[in-house]
Amino acid sequence: MTTLVLACAIVAAGLYGVLTRRDLVAVLASVEVMLGGASLLLVAYAAAGTTPAAGQGYALFVLAVGAAEAAVGIALLVSLVRRGRSRTDQITEVRG
Repeated sequence: MTTLVLACAIVAAGLYGVLTRRDLVAVLASVEVMLGGASLLLVAYAAAGTTPAAGQGYALFVLAVGAAEAAVGIALLVSLVRRGRSRTDQITEVRG
């Protein structure tokens, strides 16, 4: 039970970081924290259930999605920094 509360607290902390931060690096880090909390939640549910291998498989899938998200996010961040924009309120257009 305490693992579930801890996982929910980690996801809530990540969500708070996404909603309040303006720096793109901090937003990406907060998303990674949320994915870590979701992975912990999946493993905790798997440990409580009858098929722990399924929960661990889902957790590995979450880690793979997190790695892909980090790669795309860092590529976008490098592109924006080269243009001189590094804060979320400075980004006004998608194309170009």
